[in-house]
Amino acid sequence: MKNWNKIVVVFLFGLLAISCKTQSDSSKKAVMKLKSETIFPKGDKITNTNFIGTVHLQMLVASDSINPTAIGNVTFEPGARTKWHYHPAGQILMATDGVGYYQEKGQPKKILRKGDVIKCPPNVPHWHGASPESHFVQVAVTNNNKGVTVWLEAVTEEEYNQ
Repeated sequence: MKNWNKIVVVFLFGLLAISCKTQSDSSKKAVMKLKSETIFPKGDKITNTNFIGTVHLQMLVASDSINPTAIGNVTFEPGARTKWHYHPAGQILMATDGVGYYQEKGQPKKILRKGDVIKCPPNVPHWHGASPESHFVQVAVTNNNKGVTVWLEAVTEEEYNQ
């Protein structure tokens, strides 16, 4: 657990340092501003069926036998989202850009903005993604020591729009 805490602390300090640098460049043109605010690369388009809409993933840290924690930068285009799913050991989501949604089964949907952090409890079905009007970028920290993500049914349009 000590290694996990060290990784999170180092990661968060890195995000803070990058954020400070990004804020100092705010006077550049709009196109350059968007590029300078992007903390991590957009990554590759996800082509599996666990997402609705266009989503990109840049793996930052892959889990392995020494450290079961995976960290990925996920970019959702407007309206894109995950299916319902859960993580046996839970997950942490850190919003880094845009406007997104997070919802646990049976709970109201939460609106996420840059700087918001969500702790997804173990074995609790949930979904997350972008709002209809905005892209959404998140860093997902997932511990796989109790098993990998369990994917469920798609989020319906009614659920998404509630």
